[in-house]
Amino acid sequence: MPEAAVSGATQRYMGQRLLVVGPSWVGDMVMAQSLFKALKRDGAASVAVVAPAWSRPILERMDEVDEIIELGTGHGEFGLAARRRLGRSLRGRFDHAIVLPRSWKSALVPFFARIPRRVGFIGEQRYGLLNEHRKLDRAVLDQTVKRFVSLGASRDAAARGEFAMPRPELRRDPANLARLLEVHGLGGRPAIGMMPGAEYGPAKQWPLPYFHRLAAMLVEGGFEVRVFGGPKDSPAGEEIVRGLAHAWNLCGETRLEDAVDLLGDCQQVVTNDSGLMHVAAAVGTRIQAIYGSSSPSYTPPLTDNAQVHYLALECSPCFERHCPLGHTNCLNLISPESLRTAILDSP
Repeated sequence: MPEAAVSGATQRYMGQRLLVVGPSWVGDMVMAQSLFKALKRDGAASVAVVAPAWSRPILERMDEVDEIIELGTGHGEFGLAARRRLGRSLRGRFDHAIVLPRSWKSALVPFFARIPRRVGFIGEQRYGLLNEHRKLDRAVLDQTVKRFVSLGASRDAAARGEFAMPRPELRRDPANLARLLEVHGLGGRPAIGMMPGAEYGPAKQWPLPYFHRLAAMLVEGGFEVRVFGGPKDSPAGEEIVRGLAHAWNLCGETRLEDAVDLLGDCQQVVTNDSGLMHVAAAVGTRIQAIYGSSSPSYTPPLTDNAQVHYLALECSPCFERHCPLGHTNCLNLISPESLRTAILDSP
């Protein structure tokens, strides 16, 4: 769980127009809301976010974001011409820029926009693109969310780790939820969500047969199971729900904004360390979070309403995409029965 936040607003951005260059992953974008909230608390007149087009549905659910500026480049694409064109179109509009990614290309838009103050961590020799460079102290800033929020704090406060960390809170749409429940025939039982995907790799993915076994036990116990993910997670979803009544594979069948509302309607979710885990946390749903190669100390669900399942084996966290030892015991030794017990025993 994140440390207790330091309270108190500084008003250091009173009346300023801020541009934030956002991250490229779902979970990171949700965590970035902690920064947006801190900027508004500190007096920012407006917060605009440069982000990939996919992130619009998430950003539109954040009350602190006044403008979404889509970056027309694909994931991993350099896109110099597009970044130059976008930056030039923004000239004269912003007083201050915060660059969350540490890549060279991510600092180009604020540079081309000639924003007077451009802040970010040292990385990829981008000294000429930024004019306020921050050193990343991994001991003090030991979580992704701390790194994001620290860039909005003063240099001294960031170095000491003394800044508030408001938690993400995504707005829910009751009308959209009602439509989704009707369209998909959901809502007959208390719902448990499952998120079997993890973009990083299989060393973060609890075994699909375990998800299926847990789903079977939950259905037998009177629950409805909803499996969430993107189109490429659909085969995994089919394996989880195969042969089960009251279990739905929604992978690839819903938009990102739909997942926000449907996850908010779940009683609990069982999830790998993934982007949708952070979405579920931000809508207040009880989290049963499973960690393998990654660490709950680095990317925890940003909520008090969570139980973390992590064995802390001698070989973990390794942060590898595939188990370097070939056994993935950090996940295989977490049983479906233990997750069922945690769900049933939750307050």
